[in-house]
Amino acid sequence: MLDDSLKSQLQQYLALLRQPIQLIASLDASQTSVDMRELLESIVSLSDKVTLDTNGVDARKPSFVVARQGETQGVRFAGLPLGHEFTSLVLALLWTGGHPPKFEADVLDQIRALDGDFNFEVFMSLSCHNCPDVVQALSLMAILNPKVKTTVIEGGAFQEEVTRREIMAVPIVFLNGENFGSGRMLLEEIVGKLDTGAAARDAAKLSAKDPYEVLIVGGGPAGAAAAVYAARKGIRTGVAAERFGGQVNDTMAIENYISVLETDGPKFAAAMEAQTRAYDVDIMNLQRADAIVPASQPGGLIEVKLANGGTLKSRTVILSTGARWRNVNVPGEQEYKNKGVAYCPHCDGPLFKGKDVAVIGGGNSGVEAAIDLAGVVKHVTVIEFMPELKADAVLVKKLHSLPNVTVHTNAQTTEITGADGKVNGMRYKDRASNEEHLVPLEGVFVQIGLVPNTEWLKGTVELSKFGEIVVDAKGHTNLPGVFAAGDCTTVPYKQIVIAAGDGAKAALSAFDHLIRTPAAEKPVAVAPAEAALA
Repeated sequence: MLDDSLKSQLQQYLALLRQPIQLIASLDASQTSVDMRELLESIVSLSDKVTLDTNGVDARKPSFVVARQGETQGVRFAGLPLGHEFTSLVLALLWTGGHPPKFEADVLDQIRALDGDFNFEVFMSLSCHNCPDVVQALSLMAILNPKVKTTVIEGGAFQEEVTRREIMAVPIVFLNGENFGSGRMLLEEIVGKLDTGAAARDAAKLSAKDPYEVLIVGGGPAGAAAAVYAARKGIRTGVAAERFGGQVNDTMAIENYISVLETDGPKFAAAMEAQTRAYDVDIMNLQRADAIVPASQPGGLIEVKLANGGTLKSRTVILSTGARWRNVNVPGEQEYKNKGVAYCPHCDGPLFKGKDVAVIGGGNSGVEAAIDLAGVVKHVTVIEFMPELKADAVLVKKLHSLPNVTVHTNAQTTEITGADGKVNGMRYKDRASNEEHLVPLEGVFVQIGLVPNTEWLKGTVELSKFGEIVVDAKGHTNLPGVFAAGDCTTVPYKQIVIAAGDGAKAALSAFDHLIRTPAAEKPVAVAPAEAALA
């Protein structure tokens, strides 16, 4: 189950355990149970602080609990936590064994203070790169607070339950049997949804911060590069981001970033954040900007208003809000989102094993998605609006070599159909003949490009007809002291390496602005008596 190299690494981690733990397994006669027993016995063999009890009686079999010695409650894994989730298992072992988690102390205190009955179930797939963040967050909550119960369910091992509960996207979280949320969620976000007073406290805390010299809105490659370059100038730098890493977190293979032969999005994002923190940048995650207020005078402070009611101030601002998946905007798309309509083939593809699916989009993203899905699903139908596929020739050649792929070009998607709350087909129109076609299927993956996250800037910052922030060669916008970089701008070619370069350039431009623009003097308060004599 674990090769010698992985066992050696795991043994080093288990040496960090501060207190004994036990693994309580509920097994049956299935092959997955045999594999689970082998995995658990391997773990036990690597540390004298870990014991195994195979007399568990949980209804979900196979499953096992990671608990402190002498206790029966902890984090439960139903199915094998391998693939992307092996790290989640290792962290559950360490945290249960007393190794301190690397999160802010106030967040950990928030978790311990939660009062109520919280029974979480999180469904994941082993190929999902967004799932570990959710799994690890809910695992830590169960370890820190006895009122929180967490079960991590590998969808491939419990297909009957996945079908019965109509789960068609991961990660998806249920709280006390009700849908709590889907998609990637950070620990702070989950805790914030449970702690209703957290938003107001956070807003007050943010508004009380001293002004920055450079404030970056957005934490993708452009934002991270801007933060590093600004901080290296020795100036007070902050980053307000919905999630650090941005869309990079949703990218699987990264093979064209110079000096990095190969990596994946989550690792790349984690490395960006680690480097940014190394320069003592104030990173404020889970913050969505709502408005920007220009400085009232040269050298004055620019305000960025946040969705939670807080306000941040800075002498300069760099906008690097990135972009998001573009919707196809046809009937049925919103209605069946996460019920057959999906945007991440790596995350959700395994849930459609043996089924018929479609991919809308014939660019690199769409063709790569179709190639990946073809190895999992029964059949893939590719729909491309233009007369030819727009993907690289090598990808198109690979796509056409696959026996379970059908390609329709010059085709316009008109509707995603469904019944009983989930997708059952898709309609498209042949643009040459105007003939309508209905394709029966169970999943639709939308891969038609990006739309910039700039709606909140309308009326203040100049935008192009596509909603991109208009910038010059140095990243200046139409507002003094406000710069922009990355996928949200008019700079062509939306690539990680280009965004990073633009972020560095924007930071250098912001620094140049700071040294050439004296800070505005604060107005002197006039006493009432003096005002009366004036």
